[in-house]
Amino acid sequence: MRAKNKDKCVFSLKEIEVNFLFLIMENDIFRQDRNSKMLLEEVYFWTDTVKDWKKIFSVDKYKIVVIDTLRELVNRKKITVYAFVIMPNHLHLVWQMVEENGKEMPHASFNKFTSHQIFQDLKVHHPDILPYFKVSDTERNFRLWQRDPLAILMDTQDKLEQKIDYIHLNPLQERWLLCEKTEDYEWSSARFYETGIDNYDFLTDYRNLL
Repeated sequence: MRAKNKDKCVFSLKEIEVNFLFLIMENDIFRQDRNSKMLLEEVYFWTDTVKDWKKIFSVDKYKIVVIDTLRELVNRKKITVYAFVIMPNHLHLVWQMVEENGKEMPHASFNKFTSHQIFQDLKVHHPDILPYFKVSDTERNFRLWQRDPLAILMDTQDKLEQKIDYIHLNPLQERWLLCEKTEDYEWSSARFYETGIDNYDFLTDYRNLL
């Protein structure tokens, strides 16, 4: 067992058990061909990764941008969110596209809005960081999210529950060690499923689907 430090927690579970379980889930998830297409009214496991795996979400104010954007889309009845986790360089969601946001799917709006908000802040407060997101695309100068998000249709209860477990176990991975218990990690839905309290005011219990 690793020694404690004041910045990170250690596992309360046996590390080998947690990491073995996570490895099984991860291999199953990423064995599939990557696909970002989603249909309205279907439930998907979704992974969005920051360009070049930059750890932009190590900064809490950028996690809050994600939270606020999800809440706004839920309040406008564009999406339903069943589970999420925000990691330093990626995020996972189990969510449902309810209706288009204007002429685009809500996940496209999510990516656009989070990118805009974060880049505006970087320009003002952290201009030295902005060049790391520079791209040569004809339609944009900077890119926050990689082009290859992953969408997996949740077409069985077993698959749905496995992916939600995967989401909540992310912060406990050996490569991160961000918390001791899943519900201790502030930036996920684990505490909601443990306590029934939705501190973010946008979550829907997946068991409502069953």
